[in-house]
Amino acid sequence: MVWIDIFSDISEFEQIILGDDQYLFFSFIFKKYIKRFSLTMPKAPKTSKAKKVQKKVADRKKNPLFVKDAKNFRIGNDVQPKRDLSRYVRWPRYILLHRQKKILLQRIKVPAAIHQFSKTLDKNQSSKVYSLLKKYAPETKTEKKQRLVKAAESKAQNQKTDSKKVTVLKFGLNHVTTLVETKKAKLVLIAYDVDPIELVVWLPQLCRRQEVPFAFVKNKARLGALVHQKTATCVALTDVRKEDQAEFDNLARDLRQHYNENHELLRTIGGGQVGIKSRHQQEAIKKAFEIEELKKTSQ
Repeated sequence: MVWIDIFSDISEFEQIILGDDQYLFFSFIFKKYIKRFSLTMPKAPKTSKAKKVQKKVADRKKNPLFVKDAKNFRIGNDVQPKRDLSRYVRWPRYILLHRQKKILLQRIKVPAAIHQFSKTLDKNQSSKVYSLLKKYAPETKTEKKQRLVKAAESKAQNQKTDSKKVTVLKFGLNHVTTLVETKKAKLVLIAYDVDPIELVVWLPQLCRRQEVPFAFVKNKARLGALVHQKTATCVALTDVRKEDQAEFDNLARDLRQHYNENHELLRTIGGGQVGIKSRHQQEAIKKAFEIEELKKTSQ
């Protein structure tokens, strides 16, 4: 039907067919008929809903006090809103291992000897301990240099120097171990995040045997800051001044009750926590059993 409509003018069609030039044939079709079809294509009718919306927008009065200021988040325009992209970050390997280890320690059964390291001092107790130990921080390199220069000057002038030994914090695993074995240590703090844990896993039991008060604290970096190091596995206090004796006695008594004399620390096994998906699954199974029991009782 289309071809009959196009070639209704038979005389012109016969003239084109008789000729050998195909170019004239196609140009004739384009000029005469294709343009006509493009002009007569019907437009899509507008829906009644769209008209109603346009009328409502037109009728709505604009308040001059509240001018609409739409933001444009394209390149070079308004500042992009903050989004939580933590799920899309490629975290370093040490962070991934740290998180995976934390989850594993929650899932699998952890022996009591290792689980006790998670029972650290709370915020109030740790602040008291750290405020006391900061007074006994060892001298820095500059302070040591100044002290030696002063001692050399006084010696050159034949003056008496104060050769009294200063009480400071002791650090280093081997050093602290010898202090505990000889019962010279009066207080021992152990970091809870030592890796591998086998380095210090035996130290709490040694402190219990030698009756030296000890505690687990957060964290090895904070212990290291007390003794001007990057990290420290443990620190020990060998002596205190007279003005700090009463505070130290109260602190030592609390730590003995909480750690040395607390036998539950060596009995409680850690881990065994189920993930959120498994927890929901267990709850669904439990609910299904309860429904079955109700059905049986109702019959």
